Amino acid sequence: MLQTTGTPIHADHPILLFDGVCNLCNASVQWVLLRDKKAQFRFAALQSEIGQQLLKRHGLDSEHFDTVVLAVGENIFLRSDAPLEIARRLGGAWQLLYGFKIVPRPLRDALYNFVARNRYRWFGRQESCMLPRPEWKARFL
Repeated sequence: MLQTTGTPIHADHPILLFDGVCNLCNASVQWVLLRDKKAQFRFAALQSEIGQQLLKRHGLDSEHFDTVVLAVGENIFLRSDAPLEIARRLGGAWQLLYGFKIVPRPLRDALYNFVARNRYRWFGRQESCMLPRPEWKARFL
């Protein structure tokens, strides 16, 4: 069980960890929020207390944020696996994107890594993590 400011975090919801200063990452989080009709996902910046705890708990790099991380219970999805799992869990037509799972992971991850390496140059970055809309605030850890 994870802790954040004294409050335990249960694994009832998938937790999406994202680079809080990356404009592409912030736009992706907003995209998920708008399509997550069941409000199943929770969100935290990789730089946050809870993000750092999850990274360390799973033996992941806690200083270089080059991948989105989706934590579902004890399972961790990284790189191209994370957005595919998110699409599957969103349901509806979005779950059809999960079909890209047939593409070998090295190929999917090569494309993911190319975008990840260039995301700041292409999309920019913020000085601090985004502040969620008031109606989304409860979904951020």
